[in-house]
Amino acid sequence: MKIQNNPSFADTVCDLRIRKIKSQFFQQVDLLLDWDSISKIINKHYKKGKSAVGTPSYEGLLLFKMCLLQTWYGLSDYEVEDRVNDSISFSRFCGLTLEQPAPDHSTLSRFRTAMTQAKAFDKLFKEVNRQLEAHQIIVKKGAIVDASVVDTPLKPKGKPKYQVTEDRKDEKEVRIEKEFTDSVDKDAAWIKKGGKLRYGYKKHYVTDEGGLVLGVLTTKASTNEISNLEEVLDVSDLPEGIPLKADKGYQSKKNTELLIERKLKNHILKRAWRNKPLTNWEKKFNKLVGKTRFKVERTFGGIKRWFNGGVARYKGIDKMHTQNLMEAMCYNLYRSPGIVVSNCEK
Repeated sequence: MKIQNNPSFADTVCDLRIRKIKSQFFQQVDLLLDWDSISKIINKHYKKGKSAVGTPSYEGLLLFKMCLLQTWYGLSDYEVEDRVNDSISFSRFCGLTLEQPAPDHSTLSRFRTAMTQAKAFDKLFKEVNRQLEAHQIIVKKGAIVDASVVDTPLKPKGKPKYQVTEDRKDEKEVRIEKEFTDSVDKDAAWIKKGGKLRYGYKKHYVTDEGGLVLGVLTTKASTNEISNLEEVLDVSDLPEGIPLKADKGYQSKKNTELLIERKLKNHILKRAWRNKPLTNWEKKFNKLVGKTRFKVERTFGGIKRWFNGGVARYKGIDKMHTQNLMEAMCYNLYRSPGIVVSNCEK
């Protein structure tokens, strides 16, 4: 058996057998990311001051790392504070010594609010993706777009007594002006999906052909994807000439013209119409596109399964956008070590 004296980058970054061991996974993330570049973005938007007793406050990078931990393990602000104080691997990842206490939950909440108001999480998401692309973890040879409903528990009591927008219908959104109590998330909206009424938001993801998230857009649940594709593409920074895959719900004349304008190949699934069934060629085309298009659905499922995603943790569309960005960022980082190994085995 040949002994390898000098480990490769893949050997250093990832051992799939120990990915679920927290300390090892955190070391892998540390090797993948240049924290200095990320810290510079944070410091532009988050100015630390001093605590009530005059001691220096915590670094923004530490608080951002706590946000990552919070998302990876589905923790509340209170819970992540306790875990950083109790766990050596958590505190070491955050850059704390054993003697240093973790920031309290209110400090973390203020940090998230300040960064959300400054729209800094969008810039952090792009920076993390830029670094992953430099490692050839993200590869923009093709893109997939889809949306998923995120339910909020802060919904009105009872069922709505007015018309509700039905998902994936080629109709205009039903707009309702109605007063709700303060306990209701007024930025969210009702939608009828699969015959069931749901109240919340939609997260629109653009992924690469491996399922890693390239762009995130957050809207209320009643937003129609057919008329919303341009906004989704605006946040994705896709190169020209690559195919864009989507399900038949995105099929429209307007979207066809949009893809031509953006110089993207139209790989939206073909749609059958009344008295106009799919041709044999269109059926073969749909089957071919479907072999990779499903990976965006795997992304939604992975976030829900691994990070307890799919449910709104915060109130208001801006904070929900932050949640969707953090989930996408954590998903990309969680899958990155395995992709490094896969690339080296090819």
